[in-house]
Amino acid sequence: MERQRLIFHIDVNSAFLSWESVYRLSKDPHAIDLRTIPSAVGGDAKSRHGIVLAKSVPAKQYGISTAEPLVSALKKCPELTIVPSRFDLYLEYSEKLIKLLEEYTPDIEKFSIDEAFLDMTETIHLFGSPTETANRIRERIHRELGFTVNVGIAPNKLLAKMASDFEKPDKTHTLFSSEIPDKMWPLPLRNLFFVGSSAAMRMEKIGLHTIGDIASCDCSILKAHLGDKYGSLIHRYANGIDDSPVEEREPLNKGYGNSITLPQDISDYPTACQVLLALSETVGARLRENHVRCSCVCVELKDWQFHSHSHQATLPYATDSTTMIYQKACQLLKEFWDFTPVRLIGLRTSRIDETDFHQMNLFETEQSRRMNALEKAVDSIRDKYGVDSIKRASFLEKDRVVDHTVSKKKHLKQKGEPYQP
Repeated sequence: MERQRLIFHIDVNSAFLSWESVYRLSKDPHAIDLRTIPSAVGGDAKSRHGIVLAKSVPAKQYGISTAEPLVSALKKCPELTIVPSRFDLYLEYSEKLIKLLEEYTPDIEKFSIDEAFLDMTETIHLFGSPTETANRIRERIHRELGFTVNVGIAPNKLLAKMASDFEKPDKTHTLFSSEIPDKMWPLPLRNLFFVGSSAAMRMEKIGLHTIGDIASCDCSILKAHLGDKYGSLIHRYANGIDDSPVEEREPLNKGYGNSITLPQDISDYPTACQVLLALSETVGARLRENHVRCSCVCVELKDWQFHSHSHQATLPYATDSTTMIYQKACQLLKEFWDFTPVRLIGLRTSRIDETDFHQMNLFETEQSRRMNALEKAVDSIRDKYGVDSIKRASFLEKDRVVDHTVSKKKHLKQKGEPYQP
């Protein structure tokens, strides 16, 4: 008989805030643990610009929610401690998490910076029962890495993700097919994976309020109101049906990339370019660390309806330059994005050159040589003193950039210019 699939979904609790707390405590054991006080990651506390990217449990008790404007959060909790985000630091902790999870199965899909799917079907017999194994994974992560996670256990990726969203933090939950009627169907329809506020409002207008309502609704009705593809998708999801595989990771040294699931949809070019800048920094640093270069850059987008789009181009010569990768990524974005709101942005490089010699670039300027030297110097400083020892000024001001992009949006769309750090 065919063995039933067994999928774990690992979800870091308040990831950015947890990682910020762990890092600060590693530098100063007497520092205040941000997780124990009303606190949030994101924006500038003095100017009140930006949004909440992550919040502590005490902050949640004030009614503060992720993606809420800081000005609103501070009205609810004037003593809220706000710290700026540091994506380079969070990527470092994300990689530590994946390295630990690799000890349990080779079949891992890094779904976002703070989430991963594990296909445990062929390896669970090595560790014990699913619940016992999940609990050991949680305890190891807490003990060795310093932060907590939720683990969802189910026969497919959809149900595993739904399960991990149950009671938090630091919990293990199951959602097997027999548990769907009791655990999933009574939930509000907005709790269903990939049901956004717009789709939810349309369904509520026709009397659908719970996931169970969607599951029992005639699929043709959903298609009529939401479109054939999306209506069919959420009907399957509401019934716990998901056949998507846990995708294999890229073969080692075949490509270097990173992606990030955004706390709120992005629909303007400058903000998207700034996300690409952060991703370019991490990709470029990894290329230089491994002494390799890439000659192909690909930008990936995923919108609110789960539609994925990508566009790639070959570089005139192999490079490990953050600046060149970023500029090409912004050019690709301009060429294929129609400004449909996106929830995930990814950057991937391929055609990796591992040789010890490289073709000379006849058009290389003194400025580009200096930029390459600067990037290597920054890598060295970060390796020695930590990832946050040096950063671009644009990242310190990124929330102001986001706030003023509305007025610049039309101008930048017409000119097709990337955000300049």
